[in-house]
Amino acid sequence: MRVDGFQGEMQAMMLEATNSQPAATGQKVGADFGDMLSKAINNVNSLSKTSSDLQMRFDRGDQDVSLSDVMIARNKSSVAFEATIQVRNKLVEAYKELMNMPV
Repeated sequence: MRVDGFQGEMQAMMLEATNSQPAATGQKVGADFGDMLSKAINNVNSLSKTSSDLQMRFDRGDQDVSLSDVMIARNKSSVAFEATIQVRNKLVEAYKELMNMPV
């Protein structure tokens, strides 16, 4: 089981974001952000499902799943979920700040 998978994926998304060409309109940028956010949330969901599956297999006595695999998957899932919560909090904070700006 790879420990650095999530970090590598985040770095790839960062490189993709920095290497993309600026859009002529805001619609493409918004769509790209929405797609990227959607992919990140799906990734967090996938990590959570994988963690649950490994834990269930370990609990049932599957010899192919070790305790370290279960713990690594659980920690990856937890870190990904916490990162998602932090992103959500920052987005809500930015929205509130924008709403409080005078027009």
